[in-house]
Amino acid sequence: MLSKVTLANTDLKVSQLCYGTNMLGSAIDQQRANAILDKFVELGGNFVDTARSYGDWIPDGPKGASERAIGAWLKGKKREDVVIATKGGFFDMRVGDYRNRVNPADVASDLNESLEHLGVDTIDLYWLHMDNMDTPVAELIDFLNEQKNAGKIRAFGASNWTADRVLEANAYAKANGKTGFAAIEPFWGLAKPNEANAMQQGYQLYFEDHGSALKDAGLAILPYCAQSRGYFSMLEKGEDSVSDALKGFYDNPANKGRFAAAQKVAQRHGVSVAEVVLAYLINQPQQVIPIFGASSPERVEESVKAAGLKLSADELAELRAE
Repeated sequence: MLSKVTLANTDLKVSQLCYGTNMLGSAIDQQRANAILDKFVELGGNFVDTARSYGDWIPDGPKGASERAIGAWLKGKKREDVVIATKGGFFDMRVGDYRNRVNPADVASDLNESLEHLGVDTIDLYWLHMDNMDTPVAELIDFLNEQKNAGKIRAFGASNWTADRVLEANAYAKANGKTGFAAIEPFWGLAKPNEANAMQQGYQLYFEDHGSALKDAGLAILPYCAQSRGYFSMLEKGEDSVSDALKGFYDNPANKGRFAAAQKVAQRHGVSVAEVVLAYLINQPQQVIPIFGASSPERVEESVKAAGLKLSADELAELRAE
């Protein structure tokens, strides 16, 4: 069973793992989505992460398919039992709008659509899906405070932002008596990416290489790609089990040592390598709540096991192959 923690800088009580729902309503139909979400709740989960844009890559699907799938499932639940995080400000793929949309006007539009899709009055944790270096942090912090004061969001965070911009935004908030970012959502998992290849697929700012200034900033950290896309689990089955695209994504010499260490730690504890990969993040000294993916209730059960694995500081260093 997953235990609950208070998300840093908020009054939100959330589970140790957050379920990432990007495939709900598209690759995962409503019936399967309901079964997955029900299993997550049964195991103590209450924290789900989505985005206004999730599912929009399916041309003939409903706009905001992931949010709509969560909203349909929520109709049979008590709203206060589920903590919802969603994101706005990403490209509008439906209309081919690939300009940077992280500005008050476009984010306001996304936020209102998210509320409608989810069928809720308030979003618990609202992320800016990306950054816009051309929009001053003051404009964004002021806007997010306005939405919080209006009751549309309870807390907010930054996804895919540089450490410098997060710190600048929170310094502005502190100096002006406003609420700052409560959390960050970085690209982070045990397997290290090939940065150039990852960037081609839209993954950037791998946290261990770019986020050190935020590790002790008092922010909740919710990593995406927390399972390293199953890379080490696939390697266990042999190189032929790994697609060329995934091999290229994780073409980093550090992974040879990290994979070997993950196998040793897994054998020592009598668990799977997949459990070790998630536990690596859960056991960090900061508040880290990994966002995991699962395409079936059985996969949810497998991932939840990681929350029961305790790793020492020495083992975390071992897994980094230091």
